[in-house]
Amino acid sequence: MDHRVKTVIVDRDGTINHDRDDYVKSVAEWRPIPGSIEALARLSQAGYRVIVATNQSALGRGLFDAATLAAIHDTMCRAVARAGGRIDAIFFCPHAPEANCDCRKPKPGMLLDIARRFNLSLAEVPVVGDAMRDLQAAAAAGALPVLVLTGKGAQTQKAGGLPEGTRVFADLAAFADSLTK
Repeated sequence: MDHRVKTVIVDRDGTINHDRDDYVKSVAEWRPIPGSIEALARLSQAGYRVIVATNQSALGRGLFDAATLAAIHDTMCRAVARAGGRIDAIFFCPHAPEANCDCRKPKPGMLLDIARRFNLSLAEVPVVGDAMRDLQAAAAAGALPVLVLTGKGAQTQKAGGLPEGTRVFADLAAFADSLTK
């Protein structure tokens, strides 16, 4: 196992950028949450491998194509690069919920795939997200669940039933501060 590189896994919609009930379907609809881009850059500058893990069922539903998703991710990566950091990898589940795949959070398949590909133990890896499915996937994969109160986060916290050991932060910037200050 590679223990030399500290890793953080971050959800996209509601954590890095504003979520939409009708999905983020274009570069024009992708809007970063204030402080999130700088937070990812700070994590990167502090020596963390930053990996994004996101459900993108709108792809499976035909609401946009793979080229559009790539353009959205390119925009996000460029924003982080302009802030002096980098996103090391982006993993996504393209399937609609009815596909019942193993990679769609709350199932842990995407996180386990990340662990295999990067040869790392998830035991000390924070998985940051705004929805219960992010926290459930983290717990199922043996990672550290972290809830941010942006996006659906406040509703998720209010609903209760968070996995044991879940840490809660106001936003991605507050989480990054906890690791880098």
